[in-house]
Amino acid sequence: MYKRTNIELDVDLVKKAMEVTHIDTIREVVHHSLRELIRLNKRRELLNLKGKIKWEGNLNEMRGNE
Repeated sequence: MYKRTNIELDVDLVKKAMEVTHIDTIREVVHHSLRELIRLNKRRELLNLKGKIKWEGNLNEMRGNE
């Protein structure tokens, strides 16, 4: 599902984003940027759990090293 909108974008930011991502349309660079924002925030949430969850198991066994 898509929502049509009309927004003003910083042209320099859009051009730089298109250069670094090699994406050639504004629409796709905006979609890419939104996906990355969501991914980074999910990662931050996971990193905030560091030290708060006790894990029990044998990592070598899980990796098949034994």
